[in-house]
Amino acid sequence: MFKALLLEEKDGKVSASIKSLEESALPQGDVTVAVEFSTLNYKDGLVLGGLGRLVRTYPHVGGVDLVGTVESSSHPAWKAGDKVMLNGWRVGEIHWGGYAEKARVKGDWLIPLPKGLTPERAMAIGTAGYASMLGIIALEMHGLKPDKGEVLVTGAAGGVGSVAVAVLAKLGYKVVASTGRAETHDYLKSLGAAEIIDRASIATPSGKPMDSERWAGCVDAVGGSTLANVLANLKYGCGAAACGLAGGTKLETTVIPFLLRGVNLLGIDTVMCPMDRRKEAWARLASDLPADKIDAMIQKATLADLPKLGADILAGKVRGRVVVDVRK
Repeated sequence: MFKALLLEEKDGKVSASIKSLEESALPQGDVTVAVEFSTLNYKDGLVLGGLGRLVRTYPHVGGVDLVGTVESSSHPAWKAGDKVMLNGWRVGEIHWGGYAEKARVKGDWLIPLPKGLTPERAMAIGTAGYASMLGIIALEMHGLKPDKGEVLVTGAAGGVGSVAVAVLAKLGYKVVASTGRAETHDYLKSLGAAEIIDRASIATPSGKPMDSERWAGCVDAVGGSTLANVLANLKYGCGAAACGLAGGTKLETTVIPFLLRGVNLLGIDTVMCPMDRRKEAWARLASDLPADKIDAMIQKATLADLPKLGADILAGKVRGRVVVDVRK
């Protein structure tokens, strides 16, 4: 038997409850993992609330991320006792995820726990932080360097933003953090933000196809009108990495910044990202994200806390990263 936060649907409404399940309830897979920690991402909030049609079959166990120890394996890459982690591959959506003491998954989806990261810190980073790192790598590949100028991070107090601020500051960039929560200013400064701006100041485009050049790059977790505004203010040849949609999915802009300034809109996918890029991102996180900054982001939680926290993250009320100890 193992403990899980089970999502069930009745009359179109999704409810969550902690239940004890038999191992035979686990889905198919060639590796069984004894899960230690998971985390909470925006997508997890949608799943917990039964939103976005991400889950098609109930009962279901959410949790996009997990870290733990291999309990049994028929996959050639893994053996009992290996420390492993998983992000994406639609786990937590169409395949049972990390909000349980056990998970059965495909071995091809797993990566080793990166050297230098504890299981708890790996989940403090989670998919949100991994998305940030993919975004930073993409910006670097398109020419971003510390001497290019200010780098904007939108939704800075959230999971994607917190990691982006800390990593970029460690790498020597001047980071401008955008947030609508005044109570997070000290937190963002502690992560390395050089300047903080109110999200309202960049939430509405001016209506002009291009505005003055300011940003050498942007890690954007918001999307919507904020991203449209950012594109109009990018410097020549610079880019924005689109990592989230907390501000909406619709993007109303023009091709003018792309044609006259050569700006780049870089899409960041964490779910089906190739394994070599995943490993590169996690290796960079282990080296470029200071441990004390990770610890400053952590909000500890248990399975019982997740339904409320899921609603909170959708409402923009979660600061930093939630680490879920599934054993408690």
